[in-house]
Amino acid sequence: MKPRPMPRVLIALLFLCTLAVPVQAALTIEITRGVEAAMPIAVVPFAWEGSGAPPLDVAAVVEADLERSGQFAPLPREDMLSRPSPGKPVQFRDWRLLGIPHLVIGRVVPVGVDRYVVEFQLFDVFRAKALRGLRYTVPAARLRSVAHRISDQVYEALTGIRGAFDTRIVYVVRKTGPDGKSRYTLELADADAANARPILRSREPILSPAWSPDARRLAYVSFERKRPEIFIQEIATGKRERIASFEGLNGAPVFSPDGKRLALVLSKDGNAEIYVMDLATRKLTRITRHWAIDTEPAWAPDGASLAFVSERGGSPQVYRYYFADGRIERLTFDGKQNLRPHFSPDGRLLTCINLDEQGRYRVAVLELETGIMRVLTDTKLDESPSFAPNGSMIIYATEIRGKGVLAAVSVDGRVRQTFQVEGEGDVREPSWSPFLD
Repeated sequence: MKPRPMPRVLIALLFLCTLAVPVQAALTIEITRGVEAAMPIAVVPFAWEGSGAPPLDVAAVVEADLERSGQFAPLPREDMLSRPSPGKPVQFRDWRLLGIPHLVIGRVVPVGVDRYVVEFQLFDVFRAKALRGLRYTVPAARLRSVAHRISDQVYEALTGIRGAFDTRIVYVVRKTGPDGKSRYTLELADADAANARPILRSREPILSPAWSPDARRLAYVSFERKRPEIFIQEIATGKRERIASFEGLNGAPVFSPDGKRLALVLSKDGNAEIYVMDLATRKLTRITRHWAIDTEPAWAPDGASLAFVSERGGSPQVYRYYFADGRIERLTFDGKQNLRPHFSPDGRLLTCINLDEQGRYRVAVLELETGIMRVLTDTKLDESPSFAPNGSMIIYATEIRGKGVLAAVSVDGRVRQTFQVEGEGDVREPSWSPFLD
């Protein structure tokens, strides 16, 4: 599971073939570190105005989202002195006594066959003032998404940052079948790891999933024909198209910010180089020309430049190519190696995997304006970092007690969480979606 040194980059795509770990795809999230001064908040169980049990505990999803961010400390339900709902008076003194500055209330009302109205309100307790409130009408299958949207609304109202709870992640799962052979699955899940479902199954490795900017397509590398090829797949329909199947390496696809081009790594001319493909015409433009291996492209948010990894300076480091004049500059200098670059949505930061002098591969962020690099994690075998679309968190793969897991860390390193696989398992290659609207 250790990231490969660059001289082996041409065979790095094959490393999954050597792993044989049984896995189940169900994930749960364990918060391993939060902000010490997390903001108290109360999320009251939403009133249910139907018969029987509600199809989903919407408030529980909201509460879990806010706690998972590390920014909030929800009040346990058993400590609540009252349980208000929209349309009924809120006894603000109850919450002031508990030292709760913000309160979320709501209700769920059935309005027909498989249709529900979900309403919520966010209050400033000490000013006895409503800060935000919305109403949604959705089928049961969309209730969890609505809960995430409520979390997004609360998060934005109280932090000033757009929430990213109603987004998705993809990752690769490997398991061993009854015949003892490996099976690979590309899994799609909500950002909280719920609703996981396979969107591609294969007997051969699947690598490097990357989102289109509209979150409707995925590019990835598949070995289904015993060699690396690049595909683009529509998420809603499952329709897919083979994009690159040249001799040699076809790897590391990533969409441009406008979705019209794809950066990728090809070795069809002998050496691994960065190319850009116009998706409308399939025209290829070669970006790098160097005897060293160039790989792992990452688009800047403005589309004017690409980061990539090269050994041209003697060790694998991150460089930046500018389309305007073809200029290339080195970005990383700290550590023995820096791999898998990914820009923050605002373009101010670059996350990567930093190899230190002790041989630890850890998630780091580089401030592009100052050149200051900060290591965010204390694990030893991290890989594949990917920013949340609001830039607040980074999802990545790591190894804990010999098992591949997914984890996330805030950009300041203060909040950490681990996506735990139920039972034995190994998951990797995560990628966080853009905003869904």
